Amino acid sequence: MPIINKDLDPAFQIAGANPGLEVWCIENQELVLMSESDHRKFYTGSAYIVLNAVFPKNGPPHYDIHYWLGNDTKKVDSSLASDKALELDAALGSCSVQYREIQGQESQKFLSYFKPCLIPIEGVYTSKQGNLNGEYQVSLYSCKGDYVVHVREVPFQRSSLNHEDVFILDTALKIFLFSGCNSTIQERAKGLEVVQYITENKHGGKCEVATIEDGKFVGDSDVGEFWSLFGGYAPIPREPPASQESVAPSAKPFWINLQGKICPIGSNAFSKEMLESDKCYMLDCDNEIFVWMGRQTLLTERRTSIKAAEDFVRNEGRSSKTHLTFLSEGLESTVFRSHFTNWPKTVEPKLYEEGREKVAAIFKHQGYDVKELPDEKDDEPSIDYGGTIKIWRVDGDELSLLPVTEHTRLYSGDCYIVQYTFPGNGRDETLFYAWIGSRCIMEDKTAAISHINTMVDSSRTNPVMAQIHEGKEPAQFFSILKRLIVFKGGNSSGYKKFLEEKGIVDETPNENLVALFRVQGTSPDNMQAIQVDQVSSSLNSSYCYILQSEAATYTWIGGLSSSRDHNLLDRMVELFNPTQLPISVREGNEPDIFWDVLGGKAEYPREKEIQGFVDDPHLFALKITRGDFKMKEVYNYTQDDLITEDVLLLDCQREIYIWVGLHSVVKSKQEALNLGLKFLEMDVLVEGLSLEVPIYVVMEGYEPPFFTRFFSWDHSKANILGNSFERKLAILKGNSRDSTPNGHKSSSNIPSGRRRSSSPLPRSSSPLPRSAGSDYRQSGNRLFSSPTPVSKKPFEGSPANNRAEQTTTPLSDSPSTELSSSNETASFTEKDRNIDRESLSIHPYERLRVVSPNPVTGIDLTKREAYLSPEEFHEKFGMPKPAFYKLPRWKQNKLKISLDLF
Repeated sequence: MPIINKDLDPAFQIAGANPGLEVWCIENQELVLMSESDHRKFYTGSAYIVLNAVFPKNGPPHYDIHYWLGNDTKKVDSSLASDKALELDAALGSCSVQYREIQGQESQKFLSYFKPCLIPIEGVYTSKQGNLNGEYQVSLYSCKGDYVVHVREVPFQRSSLNHEDVFILDTALKIFLFSGCNSTIQERAKGLEVVQYITENKHGGKCEVATIEDGKFVGDSDVGEFWSLFGGYAPIPREPPASQESVAPSAKPFWINLQGKICPIGSNAFSKEMLESDKCYMLDCDNEIFVWMGRQTLLTERRTSIKAAEDFVRNEGRSSKTHLTFLSEGLESTVFRSHFTNWPKTVEPKLYEEGREKVAAIFKHQGYDVKELPDEKDDEPSIDYGGTIKIWRVDGDELSLLPVTEHTRLYSGDCYIVQYTFPGNGRDETLFYAWIGSRCIMEDKTAAISHINTMVDSSRTNPVMAQIHEGKEPAQFFSILKRLIVFKGGNSSGYKKFLEEKGIVDETPNENLVALFRVQGTSPDNMQAIQVDQVSSSLNSSYCYILQSEAATYTWIGGLSSSRDHNLLDRMVELFNPTQLPISVREGNEPDIFWDVLGGKAEYPREKEIQGFVDDPHLFALKITRGDFKMKEVYNYTQDDLITEDVLLLDCQREIYIWVGLHSVVKSKQEALNLGLKFLEMDVLVEGLSLEVPIYVVMEGYEPPFFTRFFSWDHSKANILGNSFERKLAILKGNSRDSTPNGHKSSSNIPSGRRRSSSPLPRSSSPLPRSAGSDYRQSGNRLFSSPTPVSKKPFEGSPANNRAEQTTTPLSDSPSTELSSSNETASFTEKDRNIDRESLSIHPYERLRVVSPNPVTGIDLTKREAYLSPEEFHEKFGMPKPAFYKLPRWKQNKLKISLDLF
């Protein structure tokens, strides 16, 4: 439903009607709405307004408004774009964040709307564009960026090239990708995406493509052709290394008065209280400037403040890289908040007060009453809940396998390991949970993490590992266990000893149990009873409760509970004692004896509990150096943004996922788990998430369905091995491999939506002095320490218990984790068994490694080890090739990974 406002520019009348992208261009001082096919046609002499409207699964819509200014844009058009962006914000109820975008210095968020790239066009936009005929114009582009690409056309001359960046030379018949020797693998991979975009959009998908490697001369014809276009080869000059010293930007606050004068605020301590709702402020952070506009300010005041900030940047001679962001009160970004002390981390779950009448139409169109919050809907099942479960209780060095009858009873003073195996995409998936009781002792918690690491490392299925805490369990955990009762107390010997030493009463249940339980859940296959303090203040009108006393069992029905809650209450009572008839009590009609059991009547919450809004997930790339990491958000992410050299974190607010690429510096799940814990400690960035939020660790190639549901997942993309550049090159060549990292096959070899190149892509090289070049990453360093190891005994109930003295991997023979070696070996082809007898070329180990600075080209990237000489193969693997190829696929891959050959 469009937003209608008689004072609004007619071009904005449809703004915010639907989620997605809307683009306007200023032509002859008027706004022109661009068709979707023209969204990428940004002319250097024009100004544009871009609206990105996102409607989350629940909660209010999100609006981002960008006004883009080309390098040749007239000043009058620049001013008009700024005014129109503010006008659009007012039409949306002042509920947007606005950004000024300068050509060549666009923000990551802006460029993410136009993946894989945005290539500005010389000239000025006109709606009466004619067909341009004539000779094809040769163009040279520089490409920078790992997740979004800044593409800039540079002069077509040799001096434009350098060793740091990736360049694309677009000619009528062929496209050349030139990779600077100091460019990263990710930048080269992104460059290939741009090549594919140019091929499909400028050449109709029919154009020969060649890759040129800086610094390596092999006499290829493409190399000669490439340099001949520049008038012949000449060495590229080396620039002195840029200074790596970075000075933290100093934030300076200013108040902007009604006349647009910027007045310094004499305060070094920033707090939210210093921002008054009827004023506008500016926060100068050197290369980034924020303008904060209070919710009680008028449109004219906001316009004056924006102009003042733009004039400030211009008059102060600031760099063109300076970003301007305009924030309305209540929509402050995490970066802006980070400059203030004690900024509140929670926001009341309500709609915006200002502009409510302007966004009401949108919510009513979705079926919501703007005066109330929509109830959160239950998530659709993401995995099969009919799998098999094993649960071990942690007792220091010991693990005790629980009988099936005890799976529904956990204790707050204990820790448990839960193993769940379920059918996945063509194979069984395994998920391990470490459940940490809220009252457990630190020794048991440390032991639980050590135990689960041992179990996961011993598994042949490379399972997902998760750490969860009592009271913060993910819904999926409850769905797996189906019915659960959580008692106070514990059975761990360490817990019992702790209570005795501290003189604390043991609350572990006994035959004369007197206890109060809160009932919760979503269905008969997902319901829990949680023991709470046996006092009246533990009640809540939104829930139902079970009260057990020596004389009788009571069920208490809260006045705000639903019929579904009542059904779960009846079913849960049967789990406690199916033979005893409970006494039903409704809120407001309790007998005195009921209050006597609870120690007397007291006040308790009587208002409806409303689940706060949960924002859509956010993806962060973690750049790890020297034991620490820096975060960079990946906007509008897709499966293609899961780069194999990186570690990424998916923040879903109620749970987080650490995704570990095969070629990343993180080599263990424990290191990944520590990264998740460090992330949660960054209070400002994660907006006060509890340190007990569930953390999942997912390895590339073994992504479970409850992770892939956040992406448009194409399993065939996992078929392509190698680093990011090699994978993109394989996609562009239309020659994806048949083997996956986990040894499974997919029915599709070519990812959907990809075009094949009309001809194979030769990998060529170009000359450079030997001193040039650098490795694109550091390898293999352990950056995080694991908990103190705990000595292990074989796990009860496991067949390994009978062979404890013969094995060092207790779970290796567990039926739930074992992959049949005979079945895997039988699946190998004759080529696998006899590959050592094939007439393959021989190459040294150092050139076959994935991280080699001088890699071999033209080989099967899935069989790097096959190109080793017999002598070097035996030296590296400790066995001859025939013996290696008789091993199960999983063991082959594990050995290859350890040698950087996978």
